[in-house]
This record gives sequence, structure tokens and C-alpha cells, in this order.
Amino acid sequence: MIRLLHTAVWAAFAGCIVAIPVFTLHERFRLAAMFALIVLGEVIVLAINRWRCPLTPIAARYTDDRRANFDIYLPEWLARYNKEIFGPLYLAGVVLLVVRWIGATA
Repeated sequence: MIRLLHTAVWAAFAGCIVAIPVFTLHERFRLAAMFALIVLGEVIVLAINRWRCPLTPIAARYTDDRRANFDIYLPEWLARYNKEIFGPLYLAGVVLLVVRWIGATA
């Protein structure tokens, strides 16, 4: 159940990251900003937890497996490099949002 919950939460945040540039390019700036703030909340949670999902230690109680994807239904490579992939995508989306929003109001 924890693995399934972790995957659902991950999918929601990944969806938010993808939605930021999509809504920005459609000039739905407030909606894109809302998704950016949701992801920022997750970034703060991760930072407080030393860059680990708070669900990981809970899942660790139930298995000795410590592969990168032991606690989530993702391919191991994606689980291992999740922050390296989605971090830059998030930052690029936020930069695009800020630049386009400022340009639209100028």
C-alpha cells in the first residue's frame, strides 16, 4: 500500500511539473503558478527530510530491499535519477513561467 501511495504521490507531482510549462504556454499563468507552488511545497518537505521522501522510511520497515525503487513502482533508473531529471524540468518550467508572465504584463 505504501508503494502504491508513493507512486500516486510521485505521479501527481510529476504531473504538476509537466503542467507548469503547458499552462504557461497557454497563458494560464495563475494555474501554472499554482502547480509551481504545489511542487515547491514538496521541495520544502524533501529538504526538511534530507532530500528523501517521508514515505521511504515507512516503506523500509517492511522490507530489507534497498534498491532505488524498493518503495515506488518506477523503473529503477527513474527512481535513482528522479531528482536529477525532474529538478531541472521544474526549474525550467518556473523560469519560463516567470519570463512569460512578466512579458505578458509589460
